[in-house]
Order: sequence, then structure tokens, then C-alpha cells
Amino acid sequence: MNANALSKPRYLLLVDDDRLILMILVQGLTLAGYRVSTAESVDDAEAMLASGERPDLVVLDVNMPGRNGLELAARLRSFDHVPFMLLTAYSDVEIAEQAASCGALGYLVKPVDVPQLVPAIEAALARAAELRGLRTTGQQLQQALDSERDISIAIGITMVQYRLARKPAFELLRKTARSQRRSLAELALDIITAAETLNLGT
Repeated sequence: MNANALSKPRYLLLVDDDRLILMILVQGLTLAGYRVSTAESVDDAEAMLASGERPDLVVLDVNMPGRNGLELAARLRSFDHVPFMLLTAYSDVEIAEQAASCGALGYLVKPVDVPQLVPAIEAALARAAELRGLRTTGQQLQQALDSERDISIAIGITMVQYRLARKPAFELLRKTARSQRRSLAELALDIITAAETLNLGT
């Protein structure tokens, strides 16, 4: 069964200055079930990304005239962490190390045919999904930590304002949040904002 048959086609951006290679890869990858766009230079690829294009994976040639693929690789993180893999005409340890250090999810040496490329693309897409999940988990953890910090600060403000011990201050906040049908984190943020506004006014 085609790897993409059960969901919408994965969107690939191929970046290579060789039109013949692009044509062959586009034909083969389209038959394999991918949606494919191409760019013949780093500048063209950046323009596409800047316009809002967000491919599932960029397949990027390292050696191109003008700005090379490693320059674009370094920029891809600023475009919402767009995942990418690199193609190169040379089996070079230094290039492989550079590829890894700039976050490449795959590295293949040309000439590359479609049957060889598809498994590498699928592996890179799977790794990209894992990394997305880790980033999401990290953001959720940070939000939880921020909420805990805000609640702790709001409890402190309430303790001072009403001359309460920590536990009664927390209970007061909890009851207030419940009566207003709001989360404790939202109420805490409002209390902190109000306290900061009062301090600014003094």
C-alpha cells in the first residue's frame, strides 16, 4: 500500500539547481504519492517559504552556485522549524558533520534514485513528527510551569493583602476562581496584573 494513501499527500519541496534531476525526482515522487514543489536556488526556496509555504520536508542539494544548501539549512529553523534532509554529490565527512549540526534529518550522496530516496524521506518525516511532539510537550510543560509560578505569586499577594496563611490564601483563590467559572491560572494572572498596575501607580 502507498505510504501516503491513508492521508493527504505529504508536501515536499525539492531544492536543486539541476533541472534534469528535479524533473526526474518530481516525476518519481509524485508517482510515489507525494505533492512536490521545486526551487532551483536558495533564494527561490526562501521566497517560497517567506510567502507562507510550509512543506512537510525540504530535500536540499548542498552544492549549488551562489548560496549553497547549508546556508538555507541554517535558515530553515526560523521558518517554523521546517524539517529538511540534504543531498550532496560528495561523500564528505565534514559535510556530513555540518548536516548533522544544522539539524538535517537525513543525508544522501548523489546519484539518488526514487526507490532509494522514498525510504529516506519516510524516515525523515517520522523523525520530524517525533521532534514536533517533543517541542509541543516542551511548550506544554513550560506553560504548566508558568501557571504554577503565577499561582504561587498570586497566593503570596493574597497572603499579604488579606493577612492569611498560605493554605487559606490558596483556598480563597480557588473558591473565587470557581465562583467566577475561571481557571486558577487566569485568576492568578489577573491578580498579578492588578498588583503590578497598582505598583506602577504609586
